[in-house]
Amino acid sequence: MAQRPALAEIRDRTYKRRDAWWTVWLVDPLASRLVWLVAPWRVVTPNVLTTLAFVLGLGSAAAFWRGSLILGAVLFHLSFVLDCMDGKIARLNGTGSVFGAWLDYVFDRLRVLACAVGLFGGQYERTHDFAYVWLAGLVIFLDMFRYLNALQISKVKDDMKAKLAAVTGASQPVVFAEEAEFAAEGAEGVVVDVYGDFRGRFGLFTRMRDLLLRGRIRAHVISGIEFMMFVFIVGPIVHQVIVVTLIAAALMIAFELLLIYKLWTATRSFARRVAVPAQAAASEDAVQQGDVGQGAEATLGV
Repeated sequence: MAQRPALAEIRDRTYKRRDAWWTVWLVDPLASRLVWLVAPWRVVTPNVLTTLAFVLGLGSAAAFWRGSLILGAVLFHLSFVLDCMDGKIARLNGTGSVFGAWLDYVFDRLRVLACAVGLFGGQYERTHDFAYVWLAGLVIFLDMFRYLNALQISKVKDDMKAKLAAVTGASQPVVFAEEAEFAAEGAEGVVVDVYGDFRGRFGLFTRMRDLLLRGRIRAHVISGIEFMMFVFIVGPIVHQVIVVTLIAAALMIAFELLLIYKLWTATRSFARRVAVPAQAAASEDAVQQGDVGQGAEATLGV
């Protein structure tokens, strides 16, 4: 059995520089202590924790279906704690893998699907209120949209960075200014700011973002994580599944639209930055062609 690391070391090596507020406040304090407990046991791999988290998620779905809302909420939270532990163990012991990332993503989506069927299907069986069926579809759709949107936004950002590096001839990777603030110490890259337009229009949001980031909390206050926690934990505990789900859905949609708008302003800034080197190159080509033309005229005696 390996030596157990200090709790402070676990926090330093496994905490993300910014994370969802639900994770920072309600998950990390418990997850870090559980990691401290199991870290020496090499049999406890990230994939094992991912699988256990999924099994607990199925238990949560079963409890919801049977009408045990509080038990289902507790099991869902514990499932999410284990789901956070797999990444911490991977970073601490260096045991992460590409397949593990795939497994974590797929099991997360299946857990949401199972719990949506369990919670809303169980409530429909008891009340025969078709609103629960619509809510199940809404939750599944928003979960799918949130993560597809995140993947596509990440792809667009990577494309912009690659094109900026190409047009500027940068020898190092391009890093957006907001990302540079949270890059690991010693990381190198050409910092480019494409969010100036957004900050100019949403100054209050930027100030709130800076305040939240001091506590490791990301500005995307209602993300997929908070949405799931409100739907599968808060709603069942307070026995207001419909009301809490609708409020959480509205807030997440609002923040997703804000992210999309932020991306749109970044693409406009990106287009201006790409156009400048292109215009400079065109001007240089024109000057060179003019010099060649003058030289030809002198040679021909025109």
